[in-house]
Amino acid sequence: MSRADVDRAELTTLDRAIVNAFQGGFPVVERPFEPAAAALRERGVEVTADELLERVRHLDDEGVLTRFGALVNAEEIGGTATLVAMHAPEDRFDEVAEQVNAHREVAHNYEREHPHLNMWFVVSVADEDRVAEVLSEIESETGQPTYNLPKRDEFRVEAKFMLDGPVPDGDVDLSDLGPAVEPEDRRTLTPAERDLVLEIQGGLPVSATPYADVADALDADTDWVVRTIKRFDVEGKVRRVGVIPNHYALGYTENGMTVWNVPDDVVQDVGPAVASLDFVTHCYRRPRHEGVWPYNFFAMTHGRTEAESRERIEQVRDVMSEYWDVGDRTTDDEQGDWDTLFSTRILKKTGIRMAERADANTE
Repeated sequence: MSRADVDRAELTTLDRAIVNAFQGGFPVVERPFEPAAAALRERGVEVTADELLERVRHLDDEGVLTRFGALVNAEEIGGTATLVAMHAPEDRFDEVAEQVNAHREVAHNYEREHPHLNMWFVVSVADEDRVAEVLSEIESETGQPTYNLPKRDEFRVEAKFMLDGPVPDGDVDLSDLGPAVEPEDRRTLTPAERDLVLEIQGGLPVSATPYADVADALDADTDWVVRTIKRFDVEGKVRRVGVIPNHYALGYTENGMTVWNVPDDVVQDVGPAVASLDFVTHCYRRPRHEGVWPYNFFAMTHGRTEAESRERIEQVRDVMSEYWDVGDRTTDDEQGDWDTLFSTRILKKTGIRMAERADANTE
């Protein structure tokens, strides 16, 4: 299904309830659709487990969901990833994009609106030392400097997209169901855990018994799969379990990367405050680059229209203003305290090479 077709997807009341309710907190039990359906019925949405399963499968097949299952936190699995900005001259833009994208370590690459730094990509590697090598290679090939912007502090990573309809607050959390688990005090993976991560990274089977299906694929015990995924959730190796929507299909077509020159002495106060806004999906502190990039705070916002997106950016500014004297936005003629870089084109979007990162962190 093309993106244009997905953008026209018609969502039923039940579809909207599913998306709102289960972007996190889906039960990790052998037959999860039964308690999930019961939770919807408690909120006035009449549905059986079989009907819920059929509808999730439909949403997955139609591209309304990018996947169903566990959202693996690659940073906790092993290796590292970093955000990089660079300038691609207008007359060589496509050529530079091809050179950057040819590196297998480049997972995502976007063209963004900025008078100078118009190309933004993510480098994902198993060995942190490899970042500098990749950037050196890109600089040599393109003749352009790169600006590494690794994450210094993470205040929020929770890309949830709510819809008008039932369960509008998305407050269904069934992650406490099933066996009790305790976190383990180790950063490495066992070979069996590595195999599990690789099996579930692209999603769970959309079936009545998804965890048993994973166990069958691994020739493992279902109880071990359930307990390990639940433990990964507690440990942060899994950010959440649920439906992962294609935000374009939900109408969230406008995304703005807002960047701010926040005084260093208030960053730790500003971060949680901005992260509390439910439409902010990613919120980080990153380094400045003197003379080129003055901003140290990133907050990603999404909207269904350009007007909604700009309104939400103003809300971020209002929260910022409670902690410091926010000046004007940067213009072509004058450097300001903040800016918004809207994405104009996806240049590359692939996986983050989870296998190599997990392998490097396996006992």
